[in-house]
Order: sequence, then structure tokens, then C-alpha cells
Amino acid sequence: MSNPTPRRALVVIDVQNEYFEGGGLPIEYPPVEESLPNIAKAMDAARAAGTPVVVVRHHAPKGAPVFQADTHNGELHPEVAKRPRDHLITKTFPSVFTGTDFADWLARHEIDTLSVAGYMTQNCHASTVFEAMHRGLNVEFLSDATGALPYENAAGKVSAEEIHRVFSVVFHSNFAAVASTEAWMAALQAGQPIEKDNVVMSNRRARG
Repeated sequence: MSNPTPRRALVVIDVQNEYFEGGGLPIEYPPVEESLPNIAKAMDAARAAGTPVVVVRHHAPKGAPVFQADTHNGELHPEVAKRPRDHLITKTFPSVFTGTDFADWLARHEIDTLSVAGYMTQNCHASTVFEAMHRGLNVEFLSDATGALPYENAAGKVSAEEIHRVFSVVFHSNFAAVASTEAWMAALQAGQPIEKDNVVMSNRRARG
């Protein structure tokens, strides 16, 4: 018995100038020189396949140091802004679901699979991926059309590569099928789902 064709929506999260050179939160891994062209390719592929594209932007409260709505850095990157979209969401929390019409829009369009691209892995992506899974949706994470930045605080220091790799492995163990943009585009064109792994087998492999 074959798997049913996924009813996908490509969700392009927070591809705003803030995350690029000159912004306050420059993405480091994968580098934007790699991820941005993949985001554009995914948007073009979704449009060609008739898959809806949801573009998301984050606007912070007045006085916040980043993501101000009335600044250049708060605007969508031109590569995303110039492409057609089916829905635009403005959010103020990390998860695309919180305080928006996202869940209602998905229900109206009978979407069962979210394909997530954009920025950033450990914050808005993680919040959205985890919530989507708990809401009963299938999730796909386009690992080379996304990105992370490094952190250091009282809990420790971690590189962008480590953050992106660890979150990707955790996503694929239970929450989202992690795939390259090329693999996602092939699955999209074939009308096939991408399978995620599971906690038990992910752990057993790690233990040898």
C-alpha cells in the first residue's frame, strides 16, 4: 500500500535582512551564500508544483534591538520578497502558530505537511517544528535552506555548526523529516512523503 500524497505547504520563515551582512544576527551555518539560493529554489519548485508558499516575517516590539518593522533590517530579503506567495504572516513570537492565523489557514487549505525553510534553526524553526508535530502535522526540514548562528551565555558556548547539526539530528529522530533541498524537490515532484526516523533507532545507532 503506497503512502498518500502529502498536502504540503512550504513555510519560509523570517528570511529578513536582519540575518544577513549588516544585520544584527548574521546567520553563519550553513552560510547564507548556500542557504539563500536553496530557499529561492524551493520557492520556485513549490510554485511550479502548485504547492502553496507561506512567507513569514518577525516584527519585534518598539525599542527592541532587532526586527523593527520600519527598518531595512526588518524587511524581507529581496530574493523572498520578489517571489510570489500564497499567504503572508507577521508574527511576534518564535512559533509561527502563536498569535497568528496560521493554524486556521492550514486547516482551510487541508494542509497536512509543513516544509520548513528560512531562519533560524534553533529558535523560530524549533518552536514551529515542535508545535506542528504536537498538532498532528507532518513536518519536513530543509536542512540546507535553513541556518543557525552561534551562542554564548551562562550555560556555555556553542558554534552555529553544532547548533544546526544537533537540532537537525533531534528533529529527524522524532519531529521532522530532515532532507536537502534537492531531495525535497524530488519528493515534491514525485508526490511522495519524506520519512523521518525514530527515537529508539536513532539511539541504538549511536550506541553501536
